[in-house]
Amino acid sequence: MSTPTDTEAGDLAGAGGAARNPTPPAAPPALRPVELARWAWRQLTSMRTALVLLFLLALAAVPGSVVPQADIDAIAVGDWKRAHPSLTPVYEVLGLFSVYDSVWFSAIYILLMVSLVGCIVPRLRIYWRGMRARPPRAPRHLTRLPASRRFEVDGDPSEVLARAESVLRARRYRVDRGEGDASVAGERGYLREAGNLLFHVSVLVVLVGFAWGQVAGYKGGVITVVGQGFSNSLSQYDDFAPGSMFSPDDLSPMSLTVDDFSVSFLTSGPQMGQPEDFSAKVSYTEQPGDEPQPYDLKVNHPLSLDGVSVFLVGHGYAPVVTVRDGNGDLAYKGPVVFLPQDASFASFGVIKVPDAAPEQLGFEGLFLPTYGFTMQRGPFSQFPDALDPVLSLVPYKGDLGLDTGAPQSVYQLDKDRLDTFASTDESLGSAARIKLSLGDTVQLPDGAGSIRFDRVDRWVKLQVSDTPAKGVALGGVLVGILGRMGSLFIRPRRAWVRVTGATGPGDEGDEGGEPAGGTRRTVVELAGLDRSSGGDLDTEIDELERRIRAGSTTTTPEEKP
Repeated sequence: MSTPTDTEAGDLAGAGGAARNPTPPAAPPALRPVELARWAWRQLTSMRTALVLLFLLALAAVPGSVVPQADIDAIAVGDWKRAHPSLTPVYEVLGLFSVYDSVWFSAIYILLMVSLVGCIVPRLRIYWRGMRARPPRAPRHLTRLPASRRFEVDGDPSEVLARAESVLRARRYRVDRGEGDASVAGERGYLREAGNLLFHVSVLVVLVGFAWGQVAGYKGGVITVVGQGFSNSLSQYDDFAPGSMFSPDDLSPMSLTVDDFSVSFLTSGPQMGQPEDFSAKVSYTEQPGDEPQPYDLKVNHPLSLDGVSVFLVGHGYAPVVTVRDGNGDLAYKGPVVFLPQDASFASFGVIKVPDAAPEQLGFEGLFLPTYGFTMQRGPFSQFPDALDPVLSLVPYKGDLGLDTGAPQSVYQLDKDRLDTFASTDESLGSAARIKLSLGDTVQLPDGAGSIRFDRVDRWVKLQVSDTPAKGVALGGVLVGILGRMGSLFIRPRRAWVRVTGATGPGDEGDEGGEPAGGTRRTVVELAGLDRSSGGDLDTEIDELERRIRAGSTTTTPEEKP
């Protein structure tokens, strides 16, 4: 064990106090605003952040496909709110009924676009420098590379180098041969990075196209009874969601009429009752005064007119009724839209008769396409097709509240100033309920009037949308596929050929053991490097060797570069 010298002992003694009372390390200086901004920019534009934001964007879109959206189906939103009154305030605060217009979704969207721009611009500079750079010179020890060959060929070194350069060019290598250098370098696969950049740019194009379509376009929904028409004006829509830059003048003057509707349901098997196919025959005009043109409107087969697309998104029943008031006068006659509530198309609807006298009348209840009844379930529909249609309604009398000026839904009945009729059958409850089969007429109690079930019409739900930049978004998707294919299938590779010497008559033969004879031969070193994983580099080097040996400079049709 060694002992400290006098000098060391003095140093230790002088430092004793400091050792017993160590000074805490100084805190690092705070970042200045410029440095903090640079750090935040580097974090935002990193590839990791872009991937996280892309994942968050996909995750944020999930509520938009699970929760009903106001700009797609306002009726479904209203039904959801009535079914979940306690969750509705929370969902409204979070913007879940309009996810794609919410602040938090827009923030993720904008941050992703900024991150992509920050990723692309620096890589463009790097790629430009890489495109202009010459292939690197041959390493000193080619035999240490993953794939290398050493062999002899006939000819002088200059002739062999020229032959190797020609072979590399034929294989689409960018070739560099230095002055006085006994080697030639080749590199290919520059388009791989171009494919990566193209993919990133395509994502940005898709985001911009989608955003522009949402800002400058619109989307609306309308329910149209078969036999009736629709014109592209704001007053015709049941729900309408315009972009922030939309103007009513942007609406095209097209109009259409639903001439017929057909639907077929599965009648057997585990999927019995599911719609097998449905389509609507419509006639449309692009400009007022044009000759109507027919079109067969189907699911995923929209009608496209001057940038506007009309989709068939739903269908249902509109029973036609005739209502007479207590004076025997005709108070209402026409179809009434009932909204499906389940897969059997049991539909809920409301009939409002404000012109009835002496009191206004209202009806609320179900339309059952194929009537069924049990004591446990009550009235229900057994099948979605109208095989035995029945209306099961509760009649009301009083004031419908239409004169108050407050807006009302055509699918809801304001019962604040309405009274039910007393039931004559206590087993069915205190309120009177009427059942109408097709063609039936029922007299209301107390001489309040009558209602007749005339026939069953159908309605279709049309979605009309104008997305100005959908072609840009589609082009971005196609470009992205092309870029991704390039990044997956293009392999960046480097190859070097060096002439290390020559053998003449009487020297030792090549590696095959054959005598050199009287022909002068050149020793060639060939090596390659695959800059991506999973490539069959040995096959490429073997092909280069074969061509250099044979002096071939052409690419056969079955060979791929």
